[in-house]
Amino acid sequence: MRLATLRDGSRDGRLVVVSPDSAHYVPAPVGTLQEALERWSDIAADLAAIDHFPARLDPATLAAPLPRAWQWLDGSAFESHGALMDKVLGITPEKTGLPLMYQGLSDRFYGPTDAVPMPDENLGIDFEGEFGVIVDDVPMGIRAADALNHIRLIVQINDWSLRMLAGPEMKTGFGWVQAKPACSMAPFAVTPEELGDQWRNGRVCMHLLVDWNGARFGAANGEAMGFGFHELVAHAARTRHLPAGTVIGSGTVSNPNFREVGSSCIAERRGIEIVDEGAPRTPFMRFGDRIRMEAQTRDGRAPFGIIDQHVLAYQGA
Repeated sequence: MRLATLRDGSRDGRLVVVSPDSAHYVPAPVGTLQEALERWSDIAADLAAIDHFPARLDPATLAAPLPRAWQWLDGSAFESHGALMDKVLGITPEKTGLPLMYQGLSDRFYGPTDAVPMPDENLGIDFEGEFGVIVDDVPMGIRAADALNHIRLIVQINDWSLRMLAGPEMKTGFGWVQAKPACSMAPFAVTPEELGDQWRNGRVCMHLLVDWNGARFGAANGEAMGFGFHELVAHAARTRHLPAGTVIGSGTVSNPNFREVGSSCIAERRGIEIVDEGAPRTPFMRFGDRIRMEAQTRDGRAPFGIIDQHVLAYQGA
């Protein structure tokens, strides 16, 4: 099942069920994705049974599948990316055996084709290609094995970052605020069965194709997560209940052979250059730059649709 949200002038949009070819839709029997998640056990079967899609889908009318959420919790589950960044920054992290995770802003997620305003191109504008999951109500203290049953939808995310602010904020010991503006989501949120055997062990086992200004930048695979999404959900719920609609991210998709497959963010590319050449040479994004992200199945399908955006200067309210 594939779900999307049409812009209708409200903050949460109008939930629709999308045809398998992503070309048509029908309004869902509930108004918003948040409402659907809160009533999932009652309405999921009705949503899945829909097989008639009379309306033509215009991609330009789509918001993020979940335009705002109760929580956005982002992990850093790809060990190759974390180890490289630690080496570049000279950080020796404490070995806890636990996932890394921070809580970011969730009052908005940009839609898949939205222009993204940034305050200053000298702040190190960077994209970060990720996968994410959206859960229903998760009880505190849940085991990872049980958490898998609370993952209702899977999404593709661009976690925007401002790298010149990230390092100083990390060194305060309190984490990110200014360095992490709103994220973007690809147009479709899909149920796990939509991915077939490319959803395994709580991981999206698909290539994430990242193109920057029309040139291929990365094609890392999501299977390399050190922790599966069920483990990230359990980690997040250790001391709190997670409300339906909580979004949990994988962190930057990265593979150990990143020199061959490329990267899902500029910071990783710059880190490779620092290690290999002594200094970075790849610049960060400039106003007008375009980023395109598309996760593909083995047969070339894009179940999440495509993120295709450009950055521009914020002009004020």
